[in-house]
Amino acid sequence: MYGLKQRISKNPRPALNDIDKKLSRYINYRNGFFIEAGANDGYAQSNTYYLEKKLGWRGVLVEAIPELYQKCLRERPNSRVYNCGLVSRSYGEPALTMHYANLMSVAQGGLKTEEAQEEHIKNGLKIQNLDRTYQIEVPARTLGSILDEQDDLPDIDLFSLDVEGFELEVLKGLNIEKYRPRYILVEARFFDEVNGFLKDRYDLVDRFSAHDCLYRSKTAGDNVPAAL
Repeated sequence: MYGLKQRISKNPRPALNDIDKKLSRYINYRNGFFIEAGANDGYAQSNTYYLEKKLGWRGVLVEAIPELYQKCLRERPNSRVYNCGLVSRSYGEPALTMHYANLMSVAQGGLKTEEAQEEHIKNGLKIQNLDRTYQIEVPARTLGSILDEQDDLPDIDLFSLDVEGFELEVLKGLNIEKYRPRYILVEARFFDEVNGFLKDRYDLVDRFSAHDCLYRSKTAGDNVPAAL
C-alpha cells in the first residue's frame, strides 16, 4: 500500500529548475512527439515525463546506462526506449565508454579532459550521495539510425538533449535536414560549439537556466498545434 501511495503522489513535473513548466509557454498542447537523450530512469529530472503522462505525448527515449535503461522501460511504457550511447556519424567504434554517476553519468571525452571528467564524477557521487562509480562499454549508435527504424515517425515537436557535455557529438549523429525537431532543448555545457552548430537552422528563443537553452527551428513557421 505504501508503494501505491508513493506512486499516486508522484510529482507530475519532475524536471530540474521547473524546466517542464517553462516549456509550457511553447508546447502546451496534446499528443505531440518527443525525443529525450539522456533519459536516465524516465522520471528523475525528466523534461518529457509531464508531456507523456499528462498531455498524451509519446516518443523515443535513449539511455546509455543499462541499469537506468531498465528502470526507464518500466517507467515509460508508452514510449520506445533504447539502451545505447549516442555518437556522431563520424564515430568509428562499435561501443562508447560511459562512466556511471546516475544523473551525472558521462561519456568518455564528453568533458574534454580527464581532470574535468574525474571532478565531475566526484561531484556527482557527493551531490547524489552515491557510494560507487563504474566504467561500462555500451553500444554506440547515431540518433539518426534510431529514427530511421521508426515506421510511423511523426513530426518531432521536441528534442530534449542532456548528455553531460557530449551534446555536439549527439547532434552530429542526427540528419537535421531529414529530421528537424520543431524545438531543441539542450543542456549546453559548451554553449559556443552547440550554438555554432545550430544557429543556421535554429533560433535561440529562451534560456531556462545557465546551461538549458531552447532553440526553435527557423522553418517551424506558425504551424504549431493549438495550445490547451
